[in-house]
Amino acid sequence: MTRSPWWRHAVVYEVYVRSFADGGGDGEGDLRGVRSRLPYLRDLGVDALWLTPFYPSPLADGGYDVADHTGVDPRFGTLDDFDALVADAHALGLRLIVDIVPNHTSDRHPWFRRALAAPPGDPARDRYVFRPGRLRPDGRMEGPPNDWPSMFGGPAWERLPDGQWYLHLYAREQPDLNWRDPSVRREFERILRFWLDRGVDGFRIDVAAGLFKNAAFTDLGEDARTALYGRVYSRPEVHGVYRDWRRILDSYDGDRMAVGEIWTDSPEDLARFLRPDELHQAFQFDLQLAPWSAPAFRDVIRAACAAVAPTGAAPTWVLSSHDMPRHVTRYEQPRGMPGVGTARARAALLMMLALPGSAYLYQGEELGLPEVEDIPEEARQDPISRRTGGRRPGRDGCRVPIPWSGTKEPYGFAPEGVRPWLPMPADWASLTVEAQERDPASMLAFYRRALALRRELLPGLPEELEWPDDASDTTVVFRRGGLTCAVNCSENPVRLPRGEVVLTSAPCYGDLLPGNTSAWIRTET
Repeated sequence: MTRSPWWRHAVVYEVYVRSFADGGGDGEGDLRGVRSRLPYLRDLGVDALWLTPFYPSPLADGGYDVADHTGVDPRFGTLDDFDALVADAHALGLRLIVDIVPNHTSDRHPWFRRALAAPPGDPARDRYVFRPGRLRPDGRMEGPPNDWPSMFGGPAWERLPDGQWYLHLYAREQPDLNWRDPSVRREFERILRFWLDRGVDGFRIDVAAGLFKNAAFTDLGEDARTALYGRVYSRPEVHGVYRDWRRILDSYDGDRMAVGEIWTDSPEDLARFLRPDELHQAFQFDLQLAPWSAPAFRDVIRAACAAVAPTGAAPTWVLSSHDMPRHVTRYEQPRGMPGVGTARARAALLMMLALPGSAYLYQGEELGLPEVEDIPEEARQDPISRRTGGRRPGRDGCRVPIPWSGTKEPYGFAPEGVRPWLPMPADWASLTVEAQERDPASMLAFYRRALALRRELLPGLPEELEWPDDASDTTVVFRRGGLTCAVNCSENPVRLPRGEVVLTSAPCYGDLLPGNTSAWIRTET
């Protein structure tokens, strides 16, 4: 029997480093804090952790504006702290994935500082995307090179005093790199080897499809924001980069891997990134974006499996992340139904964990944390909020620090009396790890049971899904060999499929599955 690589069926836990655990007493999470909580992750039952950026950064975009790709920001620790974290994680049987950010750098990066100091046309500017402006229709005023928008609001171009413009598809503090310059390619191959030599097991690649831009720089027109991916991103040149990266990964022992953050317009485009000599996995976001709906869930699952099937890769599943509102809150629709978001989140977890492939959890979802929607404007730090004048609230609400213990802020995230970098709600005492560990009916206890049972049931299950009931507007039922998963997306009870019920997200009524509840049923194959 061919051994599957560790990542193919792994449960990966995303650690947003700044908000996970404060080991330095300054109100910000750090590597020492993560290291101190590794036993918690082992006991939770995950296979790996993914660290968001901890590199030197001005934090204009939560660390995704990197000033040095081979260092550790002093607020997060040192390289020695990182090495100790890797060693401890491996000793506990946990793999470690780190974020790599190849689309852009910080405007404080030495390369960009040299570029700003150089005149137009100097080779120092070739590592970024500098362009001359263009005359506006009235012929009197110079405008940006084209109409490309920033994903964070406003235009994607910033003008310099010398008249040139540089491209930033995100914050203006994040200038886009020019991947047509050979030195950029060489530098990131060096960066990969630097972290692989330190023992990392893989990389999550930020904006993986976006490295090469449409060299014609043509306008996008009225649908500028939605046209970014198809007409600016996902250029065919990017695949040569990932073939080179795959050769580097394959040259190391231990099933080193890469998973790309890839937004595409078609399953065919996604499949190109997953060819046998490119990336191992791609994030598939549709489950995270889907409403609470049986037909929507079925469509997403079928499409995700079909998209990766031609490549032989396994699908990936995610319900929440550092870029999206938490799913407990997303599922609270319609409003005015107390507890429905939590019930649906529990049901969705069983659905996700029963599917073939890898599951990516976001820190705090195992505690049932909701989106924090009432962060004061003066406390918000996400550039989306700043660049849109508050019209888009940004992502701070899902990045509030984890509550570990106690009855008031900072809930054990930091030493008592230390203010966390984002304010924590006053009503989170019942959601702390400490409180939930005392409650066998808590969300944390449920996650631990589900993850433990998944590990027990997973071996031997086929990756193909059968759909015994694919016409219902209210239920999702699929089978993998001897395991059936049933999800009731309605408010009314439905009949359970036949078999031995081994786990449910809420108590059943005899052979009835309550509304907003899911079940795992063992059946004869």
